[in-house]
Amino acid sequence: MHNNYYFLRLLAPALTRQLADYRVATCFSQEKDELVIGLTDGAAEFWLKARLAGTQPLLSLSDSFHRARQNSVDLLPALLGQQVQQVLVTPNDRVLHLQFGSGAELLLKLFGPHANAVFYPADAALPAQLFQQRFTADAALRDVPPRPDPTPAEVAAHPDPARLYPTLGEVPRHWLRQRGYDAAPPPERVALLQELLGLLEQPPALYIISLAGRTRLSLLPVGEVEQTLPPDPVAALRAFVPLLLGRGAYEGELRQLRQTLEKRADEAATSASMARKRLHALEHEASYRQTADLIMANLHQIPAGAASVELLDFYQNDQPRLIKLKPTETPQRTAQNLYRKAKNQQIEQQQLQERADRRETEALWCLERLEELSTLPDLRQLRAWRKQHGLDPALQAKAAATELPFKVFEDSGFTILVGRNAQNNDLLTQRYAHKDDLWLHAKDVSGSHVVIRQRPGHAVPAPVVERAAQLAAWYSRRQNDSLCPVTVTPKKFVRKPKGALPGQVAVEREKVVLVVPANPFERT
Repeated sequence: MHNNYYFLRLLAPALTRQLADYRVATCFSQEKDELVIGLTDGAAEFWLKARLAGTQPLLSLSDSFHRARQNSVDLLPALLGQQVQQVLVTPNDRVLHLQFGSGAELLLKLFGPHANAVFYPADAALPAQLFQQRFTADAALRDVPPRPDPTPAEVAAHPDPARLYPTLGEVPRHWLRQRGYDAAPPPERVALLQELLGLLEQPPALYIISLAGRTRLSLLPVGEVEQTLPPDPVAALRAFVPLLLGRGAYEGELRQLRQTLEKRADEAATSASMARKRLHALEHEASYRQTADLIMANLHQIPAGAASVELLDFYQNDQPRLIKLKPTETPQRTAQNLYRKAKNQQIEQQQLQERADRRETEALWCLERLEELSTLPDLRQLRAWRKQHGLDPALQAKAAATELPFKVFEDSGFTILVGRNAQNNDLLTQRYAHKDDLWLHAKDVSGSHVVIRQRPGHAVPAPVVERAAQLAAWYSRRQNDSLCPVTVTPKKFVRKPKGALPGQVAVEREKVVLVVPANPFERT
């Protein structure tokens, strides 16, 4: 209720008493949608900070304020030196008027997403000055006629008299519902409404409450009452606003942390499940080694140039099995390639097992951290816990910035980067590669761009170039060829033609090397 009309009606006379003989000393903004006004009577200070953004504008009152040295902009120069005469509130509305002895006036319009501040100079011929320039209609805000109170006859005749008071707001309506207003006959509704209005006009105390999951400043003891305060609206705002802002930051960071951990847990569990599924398929399907063993055990039954052959599978109780062959390749060479693939398959199974274990551990870790979140009662402990577990956004952003989005290999002190797909190839070649880096690509086929990062003062040794070329061959359509030609050139001779598809480039000068495609995970 800190923006409710009934609270502002209490606040306005309290500010009139507080600001007697005070003059405006400064007016500025140092955050978006924030207006700060500093007043003084020569001996003491009074600061009014209005946050005019979001669905809940907020007034903050204090005796001191430390202005930032940077990102601070002076505003409303005609307001400086103005002496406060009185503070009023528009009847049945959420508009606070600061009236000055010169006849100038500052209006603080505390309407949800349309909050604003409007300054009217003492000279009526001068235009109004708007804090939020986009709300041009607010220039005429002072001339809007106030909404009158309903008459006693209108209240008595209405079946739901609370509807005649649109300024009541959520908390007073909750108070009415608690007392059976909805089921009460019209005379009882009128009596409850009159009792409510009496409490709102002269509350015996003010309250900081928790209602519907939100911390509120209330004129009524509803919901969970956390603090009972004297009926001083200025002191109540000073107690309430820091608590609200602290809790808002806490709840926002808590929500963000929970979402981050839930997302990580879900992604880790999904990744582990996919790895387990692939591992199960590899373990239960006929392996490359078994196929190669069948071919080598039955070489005498395989005619030259055959595209396929049916053999009895001694691994599966001599069940017949159809094996595809390459007519241009001898059965012995086919078996040799299958044995090589079997070795790679064994490495893949090991990697899948490691990935599944690692991702399952990560998912469990995230779930344990989610349980711990409920034990952190305030922002200070939350931030310390977040830093302790490496969940600080600044650290994560720094780690993400230093982590390259490519496959990364090291050889003899040189870094080799390998693109993951067509778009990633463009990113690697166009944005990450330096003009003097070596650029490699399997010739005349689609594949990954490969870059050897330069080391100033060090030429790239031939073994490193060969290693990178083997990677370019492996991550290309020529992966299963016996020999693969690979283009090698400095990056400065690689350009992206206009209109080319992702990953497509033109090479102006090149050297071609022949290498055997090599699985990078076989290297010891």
